[in-house]
Amino acid sequence: MSAKRLGRGLESLIISEPESQFAKPGVAKILLKSIKPNPHQPRRDFDETALEELVASIKAKGVITPITVREAKEGYELVAGERRCRAAKKVRLKAIPAYVINVKNESEMMEVALIENIQREDLNPMEEAEAYAVLNSKYNLSHDAIAKSVGKKRVTVSNALRLLKLPVEIRKSIRKGKISGGHGRAILQAKTIASMNKLWRVILNKDLSVRASEALVKSKPRKTNTTKVIHSTAPIRAIENQLIELLGTKVKLKPGQAGGSIEIIYFSDDDLERILDLLQSL
Repeated sequence: MSAKRLGRGLESLIISEPESQFAKPGVAKILLKSIKPNPHQPRRDFDETALEELVASIKAKGVITPITVREAKEGYELVAGERRCRAAKKVRLKAIPAYVINVKNESEMMEVALIENIQREDLNPMEEAEAYAVLNSKYNLSHDAIAKSVGKKRVTVSNALRLLKLPVEIRKSIRKGKISGGHGRAILQAKTIASMNKLWRVILNKDLSVRASEALVKSKPRKTNTTKVIHSTAPIRAIENQLIELLGTKVKLKPGQAGGSIEIIYFSDDDLERILDLLQSL
């Protein structure tokens, strides 16, 4: 198996070792007892049925895809391949094929684990969102930087992170596969916690598709805010300046006889995505 199977960006991390230690070029046979768990494992949920199927496969054909490890002070530390390690231990293998890579820091270690899991489609939407959140908050990676690391569009990363704003029970249902990440983003349009929970229960009870869920949100009549009205005599320029400062772009207020409109100017697709991300975070 070539280094390319590991995904973009990982080829440069593979360490060349003496040929006698490898089943194939770049792959070493490592004792399972010398491998410590990955403290930054993005995957939290392991399906027992799928694990037993992997055990059966390993019994029949061995470990086909090597795990990924890095050297530690004593032995090795797992970077990616938790399920394969667990299954190999159940089969009572003594050693497992592994790529030994050079990871510079904890942030890079998590990136590699995240990349491998995403490319293998092993993470559920909540695990993916939580991993992005750690890279963003703990390691100060911007949405752009995360997107480049994992080969995704920035808006995809931003939309994944939005799922963390959902109520706990709804996040649990996404984690368990009862609803999808698309359902979660539709639910977020409901705005209040009470309305989110109500919509979630309807989706579960009626087994609604994502598109039907979005249509249901849009069909809900919006309450008219009568407590705060901007009259034509209000300081329009001052309000425009506040919005310009908030959104970081040109904004125009167009008052009418009853209400009015707000015009927000954007200068590129990236600028539009930035403004949308900002509005969604408010």
